[in-house]
Amino acid sequence: MSENCELMEKCGFFLNFKGNSEAIKEGWISMFCKDQTKSEKCQRKIIRKKTGKPPADNMTPTGKLLEIRKQ
Repeated sequence: MSENCELMEKCGFFLNFKGNSEAIKEGWISMFCKDQTKSEKCQRKIIRKKTGKPPADNMTPTGKLLEIRKQ
């Protein structure tokens, strides 16, 4: 198994959604964050490399925007 994505510990999506049932259900974290090779296809990572800035925290690795529900 490959190493984790090098951006994982500062990624707003990972930090905010690592315990979220939808993120877990979709497998985004295991698919993109916990495999450095597959993380190269992460839309968050691609945008960050192009712009130099992290995308919105609610943007998934596939580019989908999750609704943030306030508690």
